[in-house]
Amino acid sequence: MPRWVPLLGGVLGSTTCGLLLYAFSVFIKPLRGEFGWTATEVQLAYAIAVLIFGLMTFPAGKLSDRFGPRPVVVIGGAILGIGFFMVSTIKSASDLSLLYIYYGVIAGFGGGLVYLPPISTAPKWWPDRRALATGLTVVGLGLGSFIMGPLATSLINNPSIGGGSALPVFRYVGIAMFIMAIVAGLCLQNPPPGYKPAGWNPPAPKAGAPKVGRDYTFGETIRTIQFWMLYFAYFCGSFAGLMVIGVIAAHGINEMNKEAAALAGVAVSALPKEVTAAIAMQAAIATSCLNAANALVRVLIGAIADKTGTRICFLVTFVLQVVAMLVLFPVGKALFLLCVVAIIIGWNYGAMFTLFPATCLQYFGPTAQGSNYGLLFTSWGIAGFVANLIAGRMFDIFGTYMMSFTIGAVLVAAGVIALAITKPPARLSA
Repeated sequence: MPRWVPLLGGVLGSTTCGLLLYAFSVFIKPLRGEFGWTATEVQLAYAIAVLIFGLMTFPAGKLSDRFGPRPVVVIGGAILGIGFFMVSTIKSASDLSLLYIYYGVIAGFGGGLVYLPPISTAPKWWPDRRALATGLTVVGLGLGSFIMGPLATSLINNPSIGGGSALPVFRYVGIAMFIMAIVAGLCLQNPPPGYKPAGWNPPAPKAGAPKVGRDYTFGETIRTIQFWMLYFAYFCGSFAGLMVIGVIAAHGINEMNKEAAALAGVAVSALPKEVTAAIAMQAAIATSCLNAANALVRVLIGAIADKTGTRICFLVTFVLQVVAMLVLFPVGKALFLLCVVAIIIGWNYGAMFTLFPATCLQYFGPTAQGSNYGLLFTSWGIAGFVANLIAGRMFDIFGTYMMSFTIGAVLVAAGVIALAITKPPARLSA
Protein backbone atom coordinates (compact mmCIF):
# COMPACT_ATOMS: atom_id res chain seq x y z
CA MET A 1 0.00 0.00 0.00
CA PRO A 2 1.38 3.47 -0.85
CA ARG A 3 2.00 5.29 2.40
CA TRP A 4 -0.14 8.27 1.42
CA VAL A 5 -3.27 6.08 1.44
CA PRO A 6 -3.49 5.85 5.27
CA LEU A 7 -3.15 9.65 5.37
CA LEU A 8 -6.16 9.89 3.04
CA GLY A 9 -8.04 7.54 5.33
CA GLY A 10 -7.16 9.74 8.27
CA VAL A 11 -8.41 12.88 6.53
CA LEU A 12 -11.72 11.24 5.55
CA GLY A 13 -12.24 9.71 8.98
CA SER A 14 -11.45 12.87 10.92
CA THR A 15 -13.59 14.97 8.54
CA THR A 16 -16.50 12.68 9.37
CA CYS A 17 -15.85 13.20 13.07
CA GLY A 18 -15.65 16.96 12.49
CA LEU A 19 -19.10 16.88 10.87
CA LEU A 20 -20.37 15.05 13.95
CA LEU A 21 -18.89 17.20 16.70
CA TYR A 22 -17.57 20.59 15.82
CA ALA A 23 -20.54 22.56 14.49
CA PHE A 24 -23.16 21.56 17.05
CA SER A 25 -23.54 25.15 18.22
CA VAL A 26 -25.47 26.00 15.02
CA PHE A 27 -28.14 23.45 16.03
CA ILE A 28 -28.81 24.84 19.51
CA LYS A 29 -31.13 27.72 18.60
CA PRO A 30 -33.11 25.83 15.90
CA LEU A 31 -33.67 22.81 18.16
CA ARG A 32 -34.74 25.03 21.06
CA GLY A 33 -37.08 26.97 18.78
CA GLU A 34 -38.64 23.87 17.20
CA PHE A 35 -39.14 21.77 20.33
CA GLY A 36 -39.05 24.27 23.22
CA TRP A 37 -36.10 22.59 24.95
CA THR A 38 -33.83 24.56 27.29
CA ALA A 39 -30.19 25.34 26.50
CA THR A 40 -29.13 22.82 29.14
CA GLU A 41 -31.31 20.09 27.62
CA VAL A 42 -29.94 20.61 24.11
CA GLN A 43 -26.37 21.01 25.33
CA LEU A 44 -26.63 17.70 27.16
CA ALA A 45 -26.91 15.86 23.83
CA TYR A 46 -23.58 17.30 22.73
CA ALA A 47 -22.04 16.61 26.13
CA ILE A 48 -23.10 12.95 25.94
CA ALA A 49 -21.73 12.62 22.40
CA VAL A 50 -18.37 14.07 23.42
CA LEU A 51 -18.19 11.86 26.52
CA ILE A 52 -19.04 8.64 24.65
CA PHE A 53 -16.77 9.61 21.74
CA GLY A 54 -13.86 10.25 24.07
CA LEU A 55 -14.35 7.15 26.20
CA MET A 56 -14.64 4.90 23.14
CA THR A 57 -11.20 5.86 21.85
CA PHE A 58 -9.53 3.67 24.47
CA PRO A 59 -11.24 0.42 23.44
CA ALA A 60 -10.89 1.53 19.81
CA GLY A 61 -7.13 1.80 20.30
CA LYS A 62 -6.98 -1.62 21.96
CA LEU A 63 -9.05 -3.16 19.17
CA SER A 64 -6.93 -1.45 16.51
CA ASP A 65 -3.74 -2.79 18.12
CA ARG A 66 -5.21 -6.30 18.12
CA PHE A 67 -7.23 -6.56 14.89
CA GLY A 68 -5.88 -3.69 12.79
CA PRO A 69 -7.52 -0.34 12.07
CA ARG A 70 -9.69 -1.27 9.09
CA PRO A 71 -12.51 -3.31 10.70
CA VAL A 72 -12.71 -0.93 13.66
CA VAL A 73 -13.20 2.16 11.48
CA VAL A 74 -15.59 0.51 9.01
CA ILE A 75 -17.89 -0.74 11.78
CA GLY A 76 -17.66 2.56 13.62
CA GLY A 77 -18.46 4.53 10.47
CA ALA A 78 -21.63 2.57 9.87
CA ILE A 79 -22.79 3.11 13.46
CA LEU A 80 -21.93 6.82 13.32
CA GLY A 81 -23.85 7.48 10.10
CA ILE A 82 -26.92 5.58 11.28
CA GLY A 83 -27.04 7.40 14.60
CA PHE A 84 -26.69 10.85 13.02
CA PHE A 85 -29.36 10.04 10.41
CA MET A 86 -31.81 8.83 13.05
CA VAL A 87 -31.93 12.28 14.68
CA SER A 88 -33.95 13.39 11.63
CA THR A 89 -36.79 11.08 12.72
CA ILE A 90 -37.49 12.98 15.97
CA LYS A 91 -41.06 14.27 15.93
CA SER A 92 -41.89 16.14 19.15
CA ALA A 93 -40.57 17.72 22.34
CA SER A 94 -41.31 14.49 24.21
CA ASP A 95 -38.62 12.79 22.09
CA LEU A 96 -35.75 14.55 23.88
CA SER A 97 -34.45 11.19 25.10
CA LEU A 98 -34.15 10.08 21.45
CA LEU A 99 -31.86 13.03 20.75
CA TYR A 100 -29.60 11.78 23.54
CA ILE A 101 -29.71 8.19 22.26
CA TYR A 102 -29.30 8.83 18.52
CA TYR A 103 -26.84 11.72 18.59
CA GLY A 104 -25.22 11.34 21.99
CA VAL A 105 -24.89 7.57 22.44
CA ILE A 106 -25.05 5.93 18.99
CA ALA A 107 -23.31 8.57 16.87
CA GLY A 108 -20.83 9.31 19.67
CA PHE A 109 -20.06 5.58 20.00
CA GLY A 110 -19.41 5.19 16.28
CA GLY A 111 -17.35 8.37 16.11
CA GLY A 112 -15.06 7.15 18.88
CA LEU A 113 -14.33 4.01 16.88
CA VAL A 114 -13.59 6.01 13.73
CA TYR A 115 -11.33 8.67 15.23
CA LEU A 116 -8.37 7.00 16.90
CA PRO A 117 -7.14 4.16 14.61
CA PRO A 118 -5.90 6.50 11.83
CA ILE A 119 -3.95 8.56 14.38
CA SER A 120 -2.10 5.51 15.66
CA THR A 121 -1.67 4.01 12.17
CA ALA A 122 -0.52 6.81 9.86
CA PRO A 123 2.64 7.81 11.81
CA LYS A 124 3.84 4.20 11.55
CA TRP A 125 4.01 4.73 7.78
CA TRP A 126 5.83 8.07 8.26
CA PRO A 127 8.55 7.54 10.91
CA ASP A 128 10.50 10.33 9.21
CA ARG A 129 7.68 12.90 9.72
CA ARG A 130 5.62 11.61 12.60
CA ALA A 131 4.22 14.91 13.91
CA LEU A 132 3.32 16.06 10.40
CA ALA A 133 1.63 12.72 9.64
CA THR A 134 -0.34 12.99 12.88
CA GLY A 135 -1.42 16.51 11.96
CA LEU A 136 -2.62 15.40 8.53
CA THR A 137 -4.67 12.53 9.97
CA VAL A 138 -6.58 14.90 12.26
CA VAL A 139 -6.85 17.91 9.93
CA GLY A 140 -10.29 16.74 8.87
CA LEU A 141 -11.76 17.50 12.31
CA GLY A 142 -11.37 21.17 11.57
CA LEU A 143 -12.15 20.74 7.87
CA GLY A 144 -15.41 18.94 8.58
CA SER A 145 -16.56 21.54 11.04
CA PHE A 146 -15.50 24.36 8.70
CA ILE A 147 -17.86 22.87 6.12
CA MET A 148 -20.63 21.98 8.54
CA GLY A 149 -21.17 25.42 10.12
CA PRO A 150 -22.30 27.37 7.03
CA LEU A 151 -23.74 24.28 5.33
CA ALA A 152 -26.01 23.44 8.25
CA THR A 153 -27.09 27.06 8.72
CA SER A 154 -27.86 27.40 5.00
CA LEU A 155 -29.92 24.19 4.96
CA ILE A 156 -31.78 25.18 8.12
CA ASN A 157 -32.70 28.62 6.73
CA ASN A 158 -33.58 27.35 3.23
CA PRO A 159 -37.42 27.40 3.00
CA SER A 160 -37.50 24.40 0.65
CA ILE A 161 -35.23 22.22 2.82
CA GLY A 162 -35.15 23.09 6.50
CA GLY A 163 -37.58 25.97 6.79
CA GLY A 164 -36.07 26.76 10.19
CA SER A 165 -35.74 23.09 11.23
CA ALA A 166 -32.40 21.39 11.85
CA LEU A 167 -33.74 17.87 11.25
CA PRO A 168 -33.12 17.67 7.46
CA VAL A 169 -29.44 18.42 8.08
CA PHE A 170 -29.15 15.25 10.15
CA ARG A 171 -30.76 13.23 7.36
CA TYR A 172 -28.60 14.34 4.43
CA VAL A 173 -25.33 14.70 6.30
CA GLY A 174 -25.84 11.37 8.06
CA ILE A 175 -25.86 9.59 4.70
CA ALA A 176 -22.67 11.38 3.63
CA MET A 177 -20.95 10.54 6.92
CA PHE A 178 -21.86 6.85 6.56
CA ILE A 179 -20.14 6.67 3.16
CA MET A 180 -17.11 8.77 4.08
CA ALA A 181 -16.23 6.83 7.23
CA ILE A 182 -16.46 3.43 5.53
CA VAL A 183 -14.18 4.60 2.69
CA ALA A 184 -11.79 5.92 5.34
CA GLY A 185 -11.61 2.51 6.98
CA LEU A 186 -10.84 0.78 3.70
CA CYS A 187 -7.78 3.04 3.31
CA LEU A 188 -6.20 1.84 6.56
CA GLN A 189 -3.84 -1.00 7.40
CA ASN A 190 -0.69 -1.34 9.48
CA PRO A 191 2.70 -1.38 7.72
CA PRO A 192 4.69 -4.63 7.71
CA PRO A 193 6.96 -5.25 10.72
CA GLY A 194 10.23 -3.32 10.52
CA TYR A 195 8.88 -1.00 7.83
CA LYS A 196 10.85 2.11 6.93
CA PRO A 197 10.48 4.41 3.90
CA ALA A 198 12.84 3.87 0.97
CA GLY A 199 16.05 5.83 1.45
CA TRP A 200 15.37 6.65 5.10
CA ASN A 201 17.24 5.35 8.13
CA PRO A 202 16.62 6.29 11.78
CA PRO A 203 18.95 9.12 12.81
CA ALA A 204 22.04 7.99 14.68
CA PRO A 205 22.13 9.08 18.34
CA LYS A 206 24.32 12.06 19.11
CA ALA A 207 27.65 11.53 20.81
CA GLY A 208 27.16 11.18 24.55
CA ALA A 209 23.40 10.68 24.24
CA PRO A 210 21.84 7.88 26.28
CA LYS A 211 21.31 4.60 24.49
CA VAL A 212 17.96 4.08 22.88
CA GLY A 213 15.86 1.81 25.07
CA ARG A 214 12.73 -0.16 24.43
CA ASP A 215 9.21 1.23 24.24
CA TYR A 216 6.92 1.42 27.25
CA THR A 217 4.15 -1.13 27.49
CA PHE A 218 0.66 0.14 28.22
CA GLY A 219 0.93 -1.02 31.83
CA GLU A 220 4.26 0.75 32.28
CA THR A 221 2.93 3.92 30.64
CA ILE A 222 0.02 4.36 33.03
CA ARG A 223 2.33 3.98 36.02
CA THR A 224 4.32 7.10 35.07
CA ILE A 225 3.53 10.54 36.49
CA GLN A 226 4.20 12.02 33.03
CA PHE A 227 1.21 10.24 31.53
CA TRP A 228 -1.18 11.61 34.13
CA MET A 229 0.25 15.13 33.87
CA LEU A 230 -0.44 14.97 30.13
CA TYR A 231 -3.91 13.64 30.94
CA PHE A 232 -4.64 16.60 33.23
CA ALA A 233 -3.32 19.14 30.71
CA TYR A 234 -5.36 17.54 27.92
CA PHE A 235 -8.46 17.81 30.11
CA CYS A 236 -7.83 21.50 30.78
CA GLY A 237 -7.22 22.45 27.16
CA SER A 238 -10.14 20.35 25.92
CA PHE A 239 -12.52 21.81 28.52
CA ALA A 240 -12.02 25.32 27.17
CA GLY A 241 -11.93 24.41 23.50
CA LEU A 242 -14.98 22.16 23.51
CA MET A 243 -16.97 24.63 25.56
CA VAL A 244 -16.32 27.35 22.98
CA ILE A 245 -16.99 25.05 20.02
CA GLY A 246 -20.27 23.99 21.57
CA VAL A 247 -21.58 27.52 22.19
CA ILE A 248 -19.71 30.07 20.04
CA ALA A 249 -22.52 30.40 17.49
CA ALA A 250 -25.12 30.64 20.26
CA HIS A 251 -22.91 33.19 22.07
CA GLY A 252 -22.58 35.30 18.94
CA ILE A 253 -26.30 35.13 18.20
CA ASN A 254 -27.17 36.06 21.78
CA GLU A 255 -24.82 39.04 22.02
CA MET A 256 -25.33 40.36 18.47
CA ASN A 257 -29.11 40.15 18.84
CA LYS A 258 -28.83 42.21 22.04
CA GLU A 259 -26.64 44.76 20.27
CA ALA A 260 -29.00 45.01 17.28
CA ALA A 261 -32.00 45.40 19.58
CA ALA A 262 -30.24 48.12 21.59
CA LEU A 263 -29.36 50.06 18.43
CA ALA A 264 -32.94 49.76 17.17
CA GLY A 265 -34.44 50.65 20.55
CA VAL A 266 -36.57 47.50 20.67
CA ALA A 267 -36.67 44.23 22.57
CA VAL A 268 -34.78 41.27 21.15
CA SER A 269 -38.08 39.48 20.58
CA ALA A 270 -39.21 42.40 18.37
CA LEU A 271 -36.31 42.12 15.91
CA PRO A 272 -37.47 41.30 12.36
CA LYS A 273 -37.00 37.69 11.28
CA GLU A 274 -34.67 38.68 8.44
CA VAL A 275 -32.39 40.44 10.95
CA THR A 276 -32.15 37.46 13.28
CA ALA A 277 -31.56 35.13 10.30
CA ALA A 278 -28.71 37.38 9.10
CA ILE A 279 -27.19 37.39 12.59
CA ALA A 280 -27.39 33.59 12.68
CA MET A 281 -25.41 33.42 9.44
CA GLN A 282 -22.83 35.87 10.85
CA ALA A 283 -22.44 33.72 13.96
CA ALA A 284 -21.91 30.70 11.70
CA ILE A 285 -19.03 32.62 10.09
CA ALA A 286 -17.35 32.82 13.50
CA THR A 287 -17.80 29.06 13.86
CA SER A 288 -16.21 28.52 10.45
CA CYS A 289 -13.30 30.82 11.32
CA LEU A 290 -12.62 28.81 14.45
CA ASN A 291 -12.82 25.57 12.56
CA ALA A 292 -10.65 26.76 9.66
CA ALA A 293 -7.90 27.62 12.15
CA ASN A 294 -8.58 24.34 13.93
CA ALA A 295 -7.92 22.49 10.65
CA LEU A 296 -4.95 24.51 9.39
CA VAL A 297 -2.96 24.35 12.62
CA ARG A 298 -3.03 20.56 12.73
CA VAL A 299 -0.76 20.41 9.69
CA LEU A 300 1.37 23.48 10.39
CA ILE A 301 2.00 22.72 14.05
CA GLY A 302 3.20 19.24 13.09
CA ALA A 303 5.83 20.66 10.77
CA ILE A 304 6.84 23.21 13.44
CA ALA A 305 6.96 20.62 16.22
CA ASP A 306 9.16 18.34 14.12
CA LYS A 307 11.75 21.17 14.16
CA THR A 308 11.28 22.92 17.53
CA GLY A 309 9.89 20.16 19.71
CA THR A 310 6.42 19.84 21.22
CA ARG A 311 7.22 21.49 24.57
CA ILE A 312 7.67 25.02 23.21
CA CYS A 313 4.60 24.67 21.02
CA PHE A 314 2.54 23.51 24.00
CA LEU A 315 3.48 26.41 26.24
CA VAL A 316 2.92 29.09 23.60
CA THR A 317 -0.51 27.80 22.55
CA PHE A 318 -1.79 27.29 26.09
CA VAL A 319 -0.73 30.78 27.25
CA LEU A 320 -2.43 32.35 24.21
CA GLN A 321 -5.55 30.34 24.96
CA VAL A 322 -5.81 31.78 28.46
CA VAL A 323 -5.85 35.31 27.02
CA ALA A 324 -8.33 34.42 24.27
CA MET A 325 -10.78 32.86 26.73
CA LEU A 326 -10.74 35.99 28.88
CA VAL A 327 -11.63 38.31 25.99
CA LEU A 328 -14.15 36.04 24.24
CA PHE A 329 -17.23 37.31 26.06
CA PRO A 330 -16.82 41.08 25.45
CA VAL A 331 -16.08 40.62 21.73
CA GLY A 332 -19.26 38.57 21.16
CA LYS A 333 -21.30 41.55 19.94
CA ALA A 334 -18.84 42.51 17.15
CA LEU A 335 -18.53 40.00 14.30
CA PHE A 336 -14.99 40.95 13.24
CA LEU A 337 -13.54 40.75 16.76
CA LEU A 338 -15.48 37.56 17.48
CA CYS A 339 -13.97 36.00 14.34
CA VAL A 340 -10.45 37.08 15.33
CA VAL A 341 -10.74 35.55 18.78
CA ALA A 342 -12.41 32.46 17.31
CA ILE A 343 -9.40 31.98 15.01
CA ILE A 344 -7.00 32.21 17.95
CA ILE A 345 -9.03 29.75 20.03
CA GLY A 346 -9.39 27.36 17.10
CA TRP A 347 -5.64 27.53 16.40
CA ASN A 348 -4.67 26.79 20.00
CA TYR A 349 -7.29 24.09 20.44
CA GLY A 350 -6.48 22.32 17.17
CA ALA A 351 -2.77 22.26 17.98
CA MET A 352 -3.46 19.89 20.88
CA PHE A 353 -4.57 17.12 18.54
CA THR A 354 -1.17 17.01 16.92
CA LEU A 355 0.94 17.83 19.96
CA PHE A 356 -0.57 15.38 22.45
CA PRO A 357 -0.37 12.22 20.30
CA ALA A 358 3.10 13.26 19.10
CA THR A 359 4.26 13.77 22.70
CA CYS A 360 2.70 10.47 23.78
CA LEU A 361 4.58 8.76 20.95
CA GLN A 362 7.82 10.55 21.87
CA TYR A 363 7.55 9.73 25.59
CA PHE A 364 6.40 6.12 25.44
CA GLY A 365 7.19 4.82 21.92
CA PRO A 366 4.98 3.43 19.12
CA THR A 367 4.45 -0.13 20.36
CA ALA A 368 1.38 0.60 22.52
CA GLN A 369 0.47 3.95 20.96
CA GLY A 370 -3.08 2.90 20.16
CA SER A 371 -3.79 1.96 23.77
CA ASN A 372 -1.72 4.78 25.29
CA TYR A 373 -3.25 7.58 23.26
CA GLY A 374 -6.66 5.95 23.42
CA LEU A 375 -6.63 6.26 27.21
CA LEU A 376 -5.08 9.75 27.07
CA PHE A 377 -7.85 10.91 24.75
CA THR A 378 -10.56 9.91 27.22
CA SER A 379 -9.66 13.12 29.07
CA TRP A 380 -11.05 14.98 26.05
CA GLY A 381 -14.39 13.21 26.33
CA ILE A 382 -14.71 13.80 30.06
CA ALA A 383 -13.76 17.46 29.62
CA GLY A 384 -16.30 17.97 26.86
CA PHE A 385 -19.08 16.41 28.92
CA VAL A 386 -18.37 18.56 31.97
CA ALA A 387 -17.72 21.75 29.97
CA ASN A 388 -20.95 21.63 28.02
CA LEU A 389 -23.08 20.83 31.05
CA ILE A 390 -21.54 23.82 32.80
CA ALA A 391 -21.99 26.07 29.74
CA GLY A 392 -25.66 25.21 29.36
CA ARG A 393 -26.32 25.58 33.08
CA MET A 394 -24.48 28.91 33.34
CA PHE A 395 -26.47 30.28 30.40
CA ASP A 396 -29.78 29.20 31.91
CA ILE A 397 -28.79 30.94 35.18
CA PHE A 398 -27.13 34.13 33.92
CA GLY A 399 -28.35 34.47 30.32
CA THR A 400 -24.76 34.75 29.04
CA TYR A 401 -21.64 32.59 28.72
CA MET A 402 -19.29 34.96 30.58
CA MET A 403 -18.91 32.75 33.67
CA SER A 404 -18.32 29.68 31.52
CA PHE A 405 -15.50 31.34 29.57
CA THR A 406 -13.86 32.52 32.81
CA ILE A 407 -13.87 28.98 34.23
CA GLY A 408 -12.30 27.79 30.97
CA ALA A 409 -9.51 30.37 31.23
CA VAL A 410 -8.66 29.29 34.79
CA LEU A 411 -8.42 25.63 33.78
CA VAL A 412 -6.18 26.36 30.79
CA ALA A 413 -3.89 28.33 33.10
CA ALA A 414 -3.66 25.22 35.30
CA GLY A 415 -2.77 23.25 32.18
CA VAL A 416 0.10 25.65 31.46
CA ILE A 417 1.58 24.87 34.87
CA ALA A 418 1.23 21.11 34.36
CA LEU A 419 2.98 21.22 30.97
CA ALA A 420 5.74 23.51 32.25
CA ILE A 421 6.80 21.07 34.97
CA THR A 422 6.46 17.81 32.99
CA LYS A 423 9.69 16.23 31.71
CA PRO A 424 10.10 13.17 29.44
CA PRO A 425 10.23 9.84 31.30
CA ALA A 426 13.44 7.87 31.57
CA ARG A 427 14.19 5.45 28.73
CA LEU A 428 13.74 1.78 29.61
CA SER A 429 16.57 -0.67 29.15
CA ALA A 430 16.09 -3.15 26.33
